[in-house]
Amino acid sequence: MNDVRNNPLRTRQDLVNAALQLISPLPKYLTPGKARLMLGHSGASYPESVAGMEGFSRVLWALVPMLAGKCPEAEPLWTVWREGLIHGTDPEHEEYWGDIGPFDQRMVEMAVMGMALCLIPERFYHELTPAQQDNLYRWLDQINRHEMPKNNWQFFRILVNIGFMHVGRPVNEDRLRRDLDDMEGHYVADGWYFDKATQRDYYTLWAFHYYGLVYAKVMEQHDPERAARFRERARLIMPRFACWFDREGRGLPYGRSLTYRFAQSSFFSACALSGVTAEGLDWGEIKGLLLRNVRFWMQRPIFDRDGVLTIGYGYPNLVISEGYNAPGSPYWAMKVFAVLALPEEHPFWQAEEKPYMPPAILCDEQVRLVLTRDADNRQVIAYTAGNHAYEHMHEDEKYEKFAYSSQFAFSVVKEAGTLNKGAFDSMLVVKGEKDLWHARSGCDSFSLSEKEIAFTWSPVDGVHIESRIIPVGMWHVRKHVITADRPLEAAEAAFAVPRDMPGKRLCDRIETVCQAGEASAAAHGVQGSTAIYAVRGYERGQVLYPEANTNLMSSRTVIPTLHAAIPAGTTTLVCAVFADAGDASPATIPEEVMNIAQSC
Repeated sequence: MNDVRNNPLRTRQDLVNAALQLISPLPKYLTPGKARLMLGHSGASYPESVAGMEGFSRVLWALVPMLAGKCPEAEPLWTVWREGLIHGTDPEHEEYWGDIGPFDQRMVEMAVMGMALCLIPERFYHELTPAQQDNLYRWLDQINRHEMPKNNWQFFRILVNIGFMHVGRPVNEDRLRRDLDDMEGHYVADGWYFDKATQRDYYTLWAFHYYGLVYAKVMEQHDPERAARFRERARLIMPRFACWFDREGRGLPYGRSLTYRFAQSSFFSACALSGVTAEGLDWGEIKGLLLRNVRFWMQRPIFDRDGVLTIGYGYPNLVISEGYNAPGSPYWAMKVFAVLALPEEHPFWQAEEKPYMPPAILCDEQVRLVLTRDADNRQVIAYTAGNHAYEHMHEDEKYEKFAYSSQFAFSVVKEAGTLNKGAFDSMLVVKGEKDLWHARSGCDSFSLSEKEIAFTWSPVDGVHIESRIIPVGMWHVRKHVITADRPLEAAEAAFAVPRDMPGKRLCDRIETVCQAGEASAAAHGVQGSTAIYAVRGYERGQVLYPEANTNLMSSRTVIPTLHAAIPAGTTTLVCAVFADAGDASPATIPEEVMNIAQSC
């Protein structure tokens, strides 16, 4: 067991110790020249040699702020990583990182080096010999000579160029200007940037805002207007993003790249680094949001036997990964340690950690989410109108489910031929004879408010669906008007409930209920309760036992599900769904919810 699980994570020194505990298992996996960190053999969209360079680089997201914050514990590790930096940028050394090309993964890994040139030039640059400085500059400057995606990647080149500025090296001013202008084009409103097309998710926070706040800190004198603009956008989004977290520190499982885990709270670390607070969020509340999230993650089984971070979310799981997730990729989470660049006297560290209670409901139109929570903030539920870019793995599951919960992480499809292999929690799926199950994959139109999320969609040719979701506390009502040109089967599910707990079978402490005659299904126990009740149009209820390793947080789950037969023509389905962070399980639909369901 990794020692970090016994770390209280309350003070600056605790966070220093956590960084050391996460890094300490890694040096033995470095190559002889220390330039690559080889943590496994699973593949990614780039070669193993590049994956090794990625692993090496991502540790710097913790080491650089530790050095900037004068943490003596970082010195032995820096000695090792400096050797790797020297060898990796030396074209004559056998562990040279190589010449890059367009859209190259190594551009991603240059970002932290640009930040290092800004924050610790005396360590990252001036400690090197003139020849080594030239090698570092030449290798990094390749980013100015190749094309890259028109998204958050352009911030990597921005960081490299302002890093050059801080050490007196030539800067590609034209590239820097164009990249900064392009980043302005990605800004929408209310603090939200989009990454590609309409996609807005954690990348707005741990990419656009994170890099923008680093820019604001180090370029304030050179570019005060832009620095102020980056800070103001962070102030705007902070109270909105704080709504993604419950009182346990759990961030909302939503969107892609979730294997970066505690990078979820790195935005708050970058805010502290750049001196940003927001109305209604003081240093104690920001500190709590950051540390509770890290504490939550350190208690999850996310490490292997040697204490190395694994690919997955709540446990090791390649099923949910992206094509760009190599063995070292999870160390992007080290971005959370930016706050270690701040001294003990900083207001962030001097503040007493506080809880934060967001509003009971928030409609965030920019990200197409309506976020709700119970009175004690035990659980966050987000209802969505859909928001993806048709580029990454399992996008329908990561962006298109009707509801996402901090208590019940979502599941991904292994195979759409059966419901058990599909694990279609929080979705309506349809299929024709000898067909696959089809879920929502984008909306034709949508609208949302605190009272209702409405959208039209077509899961397959010849089928048109008009849907409404009405939040009512920890309940919500779903209504679907389905127009089909042929008979279909339909299935609609509540959330996925864990079947197991560490060291025991959860089925010893959970009751599953399948009242087929009443067309309902429920599962409840110590890790949460969910139920789905038919109001109109469904035939029977069933508790499904989906394929293992389909859920992000729990390797084995059950999913309460309703079934319906859809004839050709127009059919209306109405159901009510309940979710609770405890073991409550209502016997019937409350009158208020039933009235809404019958009248909608």
